[in-house]
Amino acid sequence: MAAPSPTPRKVLGRLSLPERNYVADALRTETVGGVLLLLAAVAALIWANTPLGDSYTAVSDFHIGPASLGLDLSIEHWAADGLLAIFFFVAGIELKRELVAGELRDPKAAALPVIAALCGMAMPALVYLAVTTIGGGSAAGWAVPTATDIAFALAVLAVIGTSLPSALRAFLLTLAVVDDLFAILIIAVFFTDDLNFAALGGAFAGLVVFWLLLRKGVRGWFVYVPLALVVWGLMYNSGVHATIAGVAMGLMLRCSRREGEEQSPGEHIEHLVRPLSAGVAVPLFALFSAGVAVTGESLSDVFTQPETLGVVLGLVVGKALGIFGGTWLAARFTKAELNEDLAWPDVLALATLAGIGFTVSLLIGELAFSGDATLTDQVKASVLMGSLIAAILAAVLLKRRVRVYQALAAEEERDEDMSGIPDIYEQDDPAYHLRMAAIYEEKAAEHRRKAEAAGVSSDGGDSPA
Repeated sequence: MAAPSPTPRKVLGRLSLPERNYVADALRTETVGGVLLLLAAVAALIWANTPLGDSYTAVSDFHIGPASLGLDLSIEHWAADGLLAIFFFVAGIELKRELVAGELRDPKAAALPVIAALCGMAMPALVYLAVTTIGGGSAAGWAVPTATDIAFALAVLAVIGTSLPSALRAFLLTLAVVDDLFAILIIAVFFTDDLNFAALGGAFAGLVVFWLLLRKGVRGWFVYVPLALVVWGLMYNSGVHATIAGVAMGLMLRCSRREGEEQSPGEHIEHLVRPLSAGVAVPLFALFSAGVAVTGESLSDVFTQPETLGVVLGLVVGKALGIFGGTWLAARFTKAELNEDLAWPDVLALATLAGIGFTVSLLIGELAFSGDATLTDQVKASVLMGSLIAAILAAVLLKRRVRVYQALAAEEERDEDMSGIPDIYEQDDPAYHLRMAAIYEEKAAEHRRKAEAAGVSSDGGDSPA
């Protein structure tokens, strides 16, 4: 007798309950942070485009820090190299957790989001290079449109009121995690020069000490925070972008749970640090990076200069085509089936939403055109414009299916037996069916009592006198 064929892998299938709970908790914080990020970006634009614009420049360029340690930096520089190290620290923990306990732990399951993310980074870069090659612009900004900003994307979802089912949200989160990983590699490889090997060796030694302390089970923020600051300072002085230190330390944390643990150390620290990253570090970075002068001429330049047009088209067109095409090709060649509750237009809407590339795109824009302040500001404006267009298009596409998403999300939350576990996750549990039978019997009995009290029999006829 022939062996039964394996069950086809589902694209955007239902998450396990622990993974669903983790995603819900993580994205709840990111959504709040995304709203703060939007407010900070708007505040920066208003501040920079009013009569107080000179004060914005003065504050951003104000230097503070010990010059003897090579850390006499501007406020804008501290926000980009210092505060974003916290953001990348959380990104490192997320990546580690995805690799050991999340969607990336199974190579077969990881193939689809990884391929989608890679295509979603390659296509925007190709679009940018095509536009700048045709227009005779600089190829230096090819990496600017490759990044997705998960907080900004979630803020858009919060504003338009779309309750995406957990599978779509998890796919977006996994895309962003893989996206962050390759953004980190791009920063490390392409934006590192003039290496100071003594400082780099010191940073590496500090990371080794950090790793050994973790393996020995040493606890206490008063040990790790000062050590992290030393590692960060050495990494900055080495010529490697300082945010790499945050990623490295995040990856060293243990994110697998041992017997008796409700949370792994990595998950616990992420839970503590994520609000600081999403609620303070990233909004402050946006405040001191998004303040560009906006005029009719500068807006028209966004669509006429090859570098800025390349960024806009990379975010809006490249991201959508790359992620959608990568997902479709991965599903096609792995013979995976799309979740029957969803459709391919849902994937296109999510791919369009991923075209919102704010935080890391702004950072890479500053690094790519660091010698040209005017072009840097123009590229920042193009990141803002491209992200805005992607957000509007995604909102239109998502609103067309909002009732489907709300119904799926409500089904995931339904808990009629009041067990604390959504019913959809208990359907294979015999105890669940016993509880539901008891609930239905109780409701039927209550209905009979009300009918008898009203003088009507339970079958709808008059009760006997």
